[in-house]
Amino acid sequence: MSPVATDTESAKLSDHRPPLSVFVSPASVAVVGATPREGTVGYTVYRNLTQGSYRGSVYAVNPNRREMFGSMSYPTVSAIPAAIELAVIATPASTVPATIADCIDAGVKGAIVLSAGFREAGAAGRERERQVFELARRGNMRIVGPNCLGVMSPLTGLNATFASTLARPGNVAFLSQSGAFCTAVLDWSLREKVGFSAMFSVGSMVDVGWADLIDYFGQDRRTSGIVIYMESMDDPRGFLSAAQDVARKKPIVVIKAGRSEAAARATLSHTGALAGSDDVMDAVFRRAGVFRVHNISDIFYMAELLSKQPLPKGPRLTILTNAGGPGVLATDSLVANGGDIAELAPQTMAALNALLPDHWSRNNPVDILGDADADRYARAVEICAKDPNSDGLLVVLAPQGMVEPADVAAQLRPYARIGKPIIASWMGGEQTAAGEQILNDAGIPTFPYADTAARAFCYMWQYSRNIQEIYETPSLPADTPEQTSRRERAREIIDSARAAGRAVLSEAESKQLLAAYGIPVVDTRVARSETEAVRIADEMGFPVVLKLHSDTVTHKSDVGGVSLNLFDADAVRAAWSAIRTSVAERAGLHHFGGVSVQPMIRHSGYELILGSSTDPQFGPVLMFGSGGQMVEICRDRALALPPLNTTLARRMMEETKIFAALRGVRGRKAADLGALEQLLVRFSQLVVDQRWIREMDVNPLIASGGEMLALDARVVLHDPGTPEEQLPRTVIRPYPDQYVTVWEMPDAGLNVIFRPIRPEDEPMMVDFHGGLSDHTVYMRYFTAMKLSQRTTHERLTRVCCIDYDRELALVAEIRDPDTQQKRIIGVARLVRLRNSPADAEFALLVSDAWQRRHVGSELARRLI
Repeated sequence: MSPVATDTESAKLSDHRPPLSVFVSPASVAVVGATPREGTVGYTVYRNLTQGSYRGSVYAVNPNRREMFGSMSYPTVSAIPAAIELAVIATPASTVPATIADCIDAGVKGAIVLSAGFREAGAAGRERERQVFELARRGNMRIVGPNCLGVMSPLTGLNATFASTLARPGNVAFLSQSGAFCTAVLDWSLREKVGFSAMFSVGSMVDVGWADLIDYFGQDRRTSGIVIYMESMDDPRGFLSAAQDVARKKPIVVIKAGRSEAAARATLSHTGALAGSDDVMDAVFRRAGVFRVHNISDIFYMAELLSKQPLPKGPRLTILTNAGGPGVLATDSLVANGGDIAELAPQTMAALNALLPDHWSRNNPVDILGDADADRYARAVEICAKDPNSDGLLVVLAPQGMVEPADVAAQLRPYARIGKPIIASWMGGEQTAAGEQILNDAGIPTFPYADTAARAFCYMWQYSRNIQEIYETPSLPADTPEQTSRRERAREIIDSARAAGRAVLSEAESKQLLAAYGIPVVDTRVARSETEAVRIADEMGFPVVLKLHSDTVTHKSDVGGVSLNLFDADAVRAAWSAIRTSVAERAGLHHFGGVSVQPMIRHSGYELILGSSTDPQFGPVLMFGSGGQMVEICRDRALALPPLNTTLARRMMEETKIFAALRGVRGRKAADLGALEQLLVRFSQLVVDQRWIREMDVNPLIASGGEMLALDARVVLHDPGTPEEQLPRTVIRPYPDQYVTVWEMPDAGLNVIFRPIRPEDEPMMVDFHGGLSDHTVYMRYFTAMKLSQRTTHERLTRVCCIDYDRELALVAEIRDPDTQQKRIIGVARLVRLRNSPADAEFALLVSDAWQRRHVGSELARRLI
C-alpha cells in the first residue's frame, strides 16, 4: 500500500479490487512504448512477449507507428479492438498519468510501469506518483512499479520485463525492489538450475506492495516459498499481518538493504540510545516469522534450499565426508551458527561399523575415508539418512585420486527425497563441476565449501524455529475492574504531567505508573521541604537515598556531589541544602520540585533493564537485557514488538547473554523466570495502553529469586502539543478487548462472556470439540471430521492464534455451575477475504449441550 493513502482512504477504495493473477497469467498484454529500435526497453519487452513461450495476445502501442513487426500498432490502449487485461508501460514518466487514465477507460485490470522519474526524481516525480496512485484506485486497477524491471511468470511463459532471458519454472516466488538484483538472481538461477514460480520487480510500489504479494503467493498453490530483496517497508502493519499469516504455511526469506543506524534524534533514555532501526527491523522479521539473511550469497543459497529441500525439524546435522579437515570445519560452522552435531544412534553405528573400514572416524562427522568409492558413499548415505537422531544430512566430497565425483553424485540421486534436508559440498573446481551438475539436476543443493553448507543448514533450522513463535499471537486477558482502575490511574498520572506542560515524569511519578500495572517498585515519596524530607526518611528507616525532583529533569546525576547514602537526620538536612544549591548552579533547571526519598536497597540479585522507545517507522518497541551503570557499554539486550504474551517474553529473554545467568550460575540463586515473564507481559501492556509514552526505562530492575523490584524508573512522554490521533500505534494490533461483553442466558441464570479468542484458549477448545456430536461436526465442516483431527495442536494453534487485523473469532465462555471451571460453549468467526476486503466468510459452532438456548444468535449478532 502506498504511503500516500490514509487507512480510511484505503478502506473506502480497496473494495473488490482485481486479484494479482492479472500480472502472472493475463489473457492479453499491451506494450505501451513498443518500438522496433533495438536496444530500447520498449523493443526488448515486446520481443520477450512475442518471441517467448507466452501464449496470450500481445499488442503494440505507439502513436507514431501504424505497423510494427508485421502487426498493427495502435496509438492508445483504448484504440485496441480487443479487451486488454495487462498493460506494460515503457514511456517517459511525464506521459504515464495520461496513459494510466487511458488504460482505465479501456478496462485494463493491471499495469506494470517500467518508467523511472517518479519519487526518486524529486517533487515533480512525487506529484506524478500521487496522480498515478489516485487514478488507479478510482479506476479499480492494480499497478506494479514504477521504476522497475517488470514481472516474469515462468509457469505461464510470461516475460514482461526487459531482461533477456526467462527464468526456469519452479516453486519459489522472488520479489525485489531492485531490478539489477533481479537480473543477478536470474543469471545465478539459470546456472544452478533453480526455478521460480514468479519474479516481481516491484520498484517504488505505488500500489502493489509487500502485503499484497505475500498474500497472493501465500495462496498460490504453485509457490512453496517466498524470497524478498527489500530496501524499504512503507506499510509495516500490512507486511506483518500478511507475513504472519503466510509464514506458518510457507517459508519467507528476506535480505534487507540499508543496515544503517537510526536517524539522529534526541533520546532521554538508555532504551532510545540502544534501539537502532536495523535492530528493530530484526525484531519485526522475527515477530512475522520471516527469516533474514545479511549476505547476497545467502539469499541465493536459501532460494536454492527452499526450492529443493524440506525444512529440518531440529538443529541436529549428520556430516558425511571422505576428508577429515572439511568435516571439522563444517562442524565448527554448524556449532557457531546455532546448530548441533547429531549423536549417531546405536543402530546407525552398528550399520556403519559393518560397512566401513575399521579405522573410520566412529563418530559424527562420519569420515568414510579418502579411498571411498561411489558405492561406499551411497550405502553410507542410506544408513545415515535413516538415523532417528538426525534432522539433516550434509555430504562432503573432496577430490581424491580413487574416486570420480560425477560417479558419486550419480549414486546419490535416489536420496534426493529422504524426508529431511540433504545438501552437498563438492569441493573443487572443474574436477567436481560435472558432479555438481548431476546433484543440482536431482534436487540436491550444492555448496562450494563444507562450512558454507553447514551454515545454510543452520539458516533452515533457525527459520523452522522462528515459525514456532508466530503460533503465539499476542494476546491479553479480558479486563477486570481492577485492571480498568489501573489503566485509569496511569492515565491520570500522565494527564497531570501533560496539563503542566511537562514531557518528563518525575521518578516518583514514573514508579507510580509502573506500580499501576503491577510492577513492583521501591517506595518513593516526594519531600517539598527539609522538614518533610527528614520525616519521610525517619518513617522509611535509615539509610535512605535523596534525589532531585524537578518538573524538567530527574536523575541520580542531578544531585551533584552529594552522597546518596544517608544514615541520619543531620545527613538528610545537609543533603537537602546541597541539592537546593546545586539547582541554582545548573543551567536549565528553573524549578525545584523538592527531592525524592527512597530507602537504600542492598541486594544480591541480577541487575536488568526493561524499557521501551518509539521507532519512527514501527512505533513502540520493547527492550530487555543486562542493566546497571554499564548498560550502554555492555549492550546486552533484545528487542521485541508489543504486545507480548509469556511465550514471546521468554523468547525475548533467551536472546540475551544474561539469560544464562538468570537460570542460576556459580551457586547464585536462579531468578523466577515465570514471574519475570509475567512482568514483561504487564510492562508491554502498559506500553500498548498508554500511547503518550515515548520512552521508558526501568534500570536497574532487580531479579532476586522470586522477587522483582524496580529501583529506578524514567518515563518520557510525547510532546504535550501532539494531537492524540498522531500518536504512534503498535505495528501489531493488540487484543481487541473492546469486544468483551456479558450476557445473561435466558432461563439459566448464567452469565456468558462473549470475547475475542486468544492463544491460551487452546485447552478449552479441545474440551469444546469433545462436546460436539457427529451431526454438529458434519453440519459445520460438511465432512465427518474426527475429534483427533479437530484437536491437533497445529490446527488449534491456527484457530486460536489469529491476526485481529484480518479476522475475528468470538467465543462464548461460561463458568460451569458444577465444576466452577471456565468453559467455551460456542465460537463464531469472520474471516475477511483477501481479494475482496468488504466481504468475509462467516462460521458458527455451538456445543450440543447449549444449542437452542440463543447462544448462537447472540454470538452472530455481536460478531456482525
